[in-house]
Amino acid sequence: MTSLRGRDVSAERLLERLQPALHPVSPLPGIQPWNRHEIDDLVPARLREAAVLLPLIPRGDTLNILLTHRHEDLRHHAGQVSFPGGRVEPDDAGPVAAALREAQEEVGLSGAVPLGLLDPLVTISAFHVWPVVARVPIDFSAVIDPSEVQAAFEVPLAFLLDPGNCRRVEADYQGRRRHWFEFAWEGHRIWGVTAAVLVNLRERMHAVG
Repeated sequence: MTSLRGRDVSAERLLERLQPALHPVSPLPGIQPWNRHEIDDLVPARLREAAVLLPLIPRGDTLNILLTHRHEDLRHHAGQVSFPGGRVEPDDAGPVAAALREAQEEVGLSGAVPLGLLDPLVTISAFHVWPVVARVPIDFSAVIDPSEVQAAFEVPLAFLLDPGNCRRVEADYQGRRRHWFEFAWEGHRIWGVTAAVLVNLRERMHAVG
């Protein structure tokens, strides 16, 4: 069993708790990016559509989430920890299809079942990002594309849902006091957009009880 803030929560129970916190995958919810106020002065009015996949993998009694370490030579967010994902291309049938395609290309993921969406957010690289939550087959093993991904690793979802494992950082940047979130897991620094998505997930689960 997975310990979540002093309680034992199985992988299946976590999935049950998660579902009510998600927006349906269709139609896309008409809501503003939840972090727009934080970086509104840093991004243009016109944003490019993108999507990321939050792959949830049952591992025995633990529910893990898959993350990647991006290649150092990539144009956007190089070297950072991220979810599989990228730009919504013209041939994609929307953000969910884009997230699934990118996960297939980056880590060889197939057979993922989309469960729902989190709130969209914006990035300083001028993307409007839809986080897509999906359940992954238990026998999944990542096969990375080395041109995009340096490594793939898993973190227990319960660890990421515990506020005690998340650090809020503040600093002055471009004339304003700003904040971001960070997690530390086995030598990996999880921050920026990825950490923001995880905090949104935690807050949405808390809101629905």
